[in-house]
Amino acid sequence: MLSRPAAFAQIWKSWFSSHSLLGKKNIILMGPPGAGKTTIGRIVGQKLGCPVIDIDDDVLETTWNMSVSEKLQDVGCEEFLEEEGKALLKFSASGSVISLSGSNPMHAAGMQHIKKNGIVVYLDVPTTVITSRLKTEGTDRIVGLSPGISLRDVLQFRKQFYKRWFDIRVLCGGDVAAEVVAEKVLDAVKRYQDSELETFVSTRSSRSGRSTGEDSQRLYFSDVVIQGLALDGGLFVPKRGLPKFTAEEWQGLIEATYIERAQVILERCIHPADIPASKLVEIIETAYGENFSCSKVAPVRHLAGNQFLLELFHGPTASFKDFALQLMPHLFAYCIPRSCNYLILVATSGDTGSAVLDGFSRLHDTDKQRIALMNFFPEDGVSPIQKSQMIGCQKENAWSVGVKSDFDFCQTAIKQIFTNSDFTGFLTVEYGTALAAANSINWARLLPQIVYHASAYLDLVHQGIITFGSPVDICIPTGNFGNMLAAFYAKMMGIPIRKCICASNENNVLTEFIRTGVYDLRGRKLISSFSPAVDILKSSNLERYLHLIANEDGQLVTQLFNQLENQGHFQLRKDLLGKLQQDLVAGWCSDEDCLAAIHSVYSTTGYILDTHTAVAKVVADRLQDRTCPIIISSTAHYSKFAPAILRALRIAEINQNPLSQLHLLSSYSALPPIHWGLLETLKKTGNGDHQVCAADMSVLMSHIETLIQNHFM
Repeated sequence: MLSRPAAFAQIWKSWFSSHSLLGKKNIILMGPPGAGKTTIGRIVGQKLGCPVIDIDDDVLETTWNMSVSEKLQDVGCEEFLEEEGKALLKFSASGSVISLSGSNPMHAAGMQHIKKNGIVVYLDVPTTVITSRLKTEGTDRIVGLSPGISLRDVLQFRKQFYKRWFDIRVLCGGDVAAEVVAEKVLDAVKRYQDSELETFVSTRSSRSGRSTGEDSQRLYFSDVVIQGLALDGGLFVPKRGLPKFTAEEWQGLIEATYIERAQVILERCIHPADIPASKLVEIIETAYGENFSCSKVAPVRHLAGNQFLLELFHGPTASFKDFALQLMPHLFAYCIPRSCNYLILVATSGDTGSAVLDGFSRLHDTDKQRIALMNFFPEDGVSPIQKSQMIGCQKENAWSVGVKSDFDFCQTAIKQIFTNSDFTGFLTVEYGTALAAANSINWARLLPQIVYHASAYLDLVHQGIITFGSPVDICIPTGNFGNMLAAFYAKMMGIPIRKCICASNENNVLTEFIRTGVYDLRGRKLISSFSPAVDILKSSNLERYLHLIANEDGQLVTQLFNQLENQGHFQLRKDLLGKLQQDLVAGWCSDEDCLAAIHSVYSTTGYILDTHTAVAKVVADRLQDRTCPIIISSTAHYSKFAPAILRALRIAEINQNPLSQLHLLSSYSALPPIHWGLLETLKKTGNGDHQVCAADMSVLMSHIETLIQNHFM
């Protein structure tokens, strides 16, 4: 019988041989000096039984007849990089494991040459770990290191080059053995080569992946981003679930920026066959760079006691929706085929509208010519400032339509349009245009939200509030359940979240469901509240959660949601309710209590909560047990709900002009200050116009066809 290491090596040799990797391709290890490339390369080569080449030892020093440090001292940094690049251009190998020098990636021509015949694996080690290793080893000659430039500065500068060239990233913590890292490298290469493993299924499909009445087919990330909603009416979820991070991998991200954390997390969730890692890095940097007013993107602020606010309103339209909708349009534009035009349909209860309009308006001009957007919102169901935003964010490829109904009608109408094969087929044949969704039912909307929940926890660790592994609770104002689901996904991926607390307003269907297991819409009418983004009775993303706790039983999910659609209610089995209540607790808050919380927090701290955050604050106060920190998601900036905020602050006379309301709020000099982007949008909006239509499916479809004719024809 083979020993375990020998058996492992034989399995890998067999796998790589069958995938034709070692026949021609190389595994190329890249990373900063001190990342362990040489040691790990030798272990990987030994496991695979293939040649191992160290660029420093086997190429550079052989070519120069002197050590690398001597060459650097002899010619200086700039000439060294050039000489190193020339040596790389003359080098060729196949079927080998190659360990690059730390500075090889800084020579573009050399890297282009070597990358042609290999898969570049980036060994991503925290900067503090590298700094400590190099000091321990006594390394003092590194390209770029000079008086006035610290080692940390050099390592940070080099990251831009590593991000440009890598195909795969492997996180390497400080105390992880080289043998473990080598196995992670092999796992990562296997994943890179086998995209067939990362497919998606509908929440209403059978466990085999086959949907009722449909032929089974493989769907990948790019497919579900484009399609949005499954043909059987269900929502897409990854068949094999989400990736798990080890505690060491999470701890390696404690010092990372928000953008760096997003890159690492999303790379593991999106296969490079759908979006190459280097392209994904570029998209993320575009989405979260200059568009956000705070350099931390999603900062965590201490409120009082054990309560912390996760500020999700620093994007261009002042709500948490910006996190998904600054990113998702670029993912969508990359994934769609060039041969077809696309119309994005969106239903919003408020914040999504302006966020999706802004996000798609930032696409490149060539993409805007083939991607248009129509945003439906309840005409009388959003705040005046939200409506002004949606009107002001209209662009040449994006329009808003007010519907004389509530959000649930808008959302249900879009679902029905997507599943109307006669209508969608007509649009494709007649106009060469396909429909797609950008609501939180789209998988690409959920993924970016996972990042900020994980990042908030890591920030508390970085600030010394907790140590990694200590639990936290999360409280989120919840309507469509997408934000809450993202927090639960972060927990599944390894973030130590104890309880997810759902906070509802007087439209408390979710609260009752979590407490009783009965989802009951019979006799319920939507109540307009001061927190309109959670004025929702049908929580679409709840379906994904129920599919998960029901062990992916699509038939049960289909039964439950068909019953909800046809009879207005359903009830969970007792065992499923038990699972749900292990994960979730819930409470609700009246408008009166919401305003009282805003007043109380401002009076004691000088900080103004928006109405949705106030709902979460009230529920957190009631349900937390104070044995661990609680992170409250601050999902919007208070400026968006100025009339309610002014009422909470007990202002007697309120001017009806949104711009005047913001100027009045700014006079309070409160924290946080008035949102910059909102002020600019309102200044430009004036008396802008938008379309309004009746709550009728045929009318909505007519608007869609007219838009397609005007934009694409």
